[in-house]
Amino acid sequence: MLNDRSILVTGGTGSFGQKFVATVLNQFPEVKRLVVYSRDEMKQFEMAQQFSPQKYPAMRYFIGDVRDRDRLRRALEGVDIVIHAAALKQVPATEYNPFEAIKTNILGAQNVIEGCIDCGVQKVVALSTDKAAAPINLYGATKLCSDKLFTAANNFRGQRDIKFSVVRYGNVLGSRGSVVPFFLEKRKNGVLPITDERMTRFNITLEDGVKLVLYALEQMWGGEIFVPKIPSYRITDLAEAIGPQCRREIVGIRPGEKLHEEMITVTDALSTIEFSKYFVILPSMPLWNVAEFTRSFGGQECNYGFKYDSGTNSAWLDVEELRALIKSHVMADFSAVQPTG
Repeated sequence: MLNDRSILVTGGTGSFGQKFVATVLNQFPEVKRLVVYSRDEMKQFEMAQQFSPQKYPAMRYFIGDVRDRDRLRRALEGVDIVIHAAALKQVPATEYNPFEAIKTNILGAQNVIEGCIDCGVQKVVALSTDKAAAPINLYGATKLCSDKLFTAANNFRGQRDIKFSVVRYGNVLGSRGSVVPFFLEKRKNGVLPITDERMTRFNITLEDGVKLVLYALEQMWGGEIFVPKIPSYRITDLAEAIGPQCRREIVGIRPGEKLHEEMITVTDALSTIEFSKYFVILPSMPLWNVAEFTRSFGGQECNYGFKYDSGTNSAWLDVEELRALIKSHVMADFSAVQPTG
């Protein structure tokens, strides 16, 4: 699918971007060009030590910000596929610096859309977040707006051969700034700060996130939001998995945080199709024959009143499963017993 194609990844030095690059280089050795587009030159330097253009001739590293329309369009020349992963995503930081999040997550998204249309890109997949469903913080609100921009971009592409779709999933296990590395660091001091003992979260590995994006690239019709069926975990189970010997300190929910994350609201479910391993939220404006789409992939409409959130999910990770995931995906030498001395 990606051999002999040129691909650009915005935010390519992030956790997802690095895993995506590694996967593409491994699975598609004849990829024509793989462009990492990001604004941090040090992260690009470090990434280039692992994926050097000398060893991987397809690799390119472009310093640039999605806020910079001119630089972005220069980087998009000759690109066939774009994965849009660049975002400001730390909830407290975006609450404190709201317009900075708007510049990157909304205005930057529109720059990507317009640049892709103007430069002849054929497929665009944008990464979303569970926080975009019924958002209560600015990060979620900007990502909901971004989702709407990308799905609606299919309405004004004209005669150009380009499709825009979105993938939305929950917390990525072990990604920078997420709760797992935070707890791993905090357990060194013997205390794990718990916001609320009732809190739950969705969980997905980086590998599965990349698989979903690759699946979307292959199957997308344009305008849909792909939502994977993934398990949830309780924050107290995660604390037990990482630091059973640690004292737990209840610190209260942070500004803009939810007890349970949502990916499909009751209202969204009215226009959502369920498949065996994922859901698809249909575009707001009709773009193609929904019945044909549903038949093609063996789907069915969601039942009235359905919602998909981490608190009422049917699939759950227990303590031992969480430990196994941390060991296999985050820290190879992980042990629930904290070493002493």
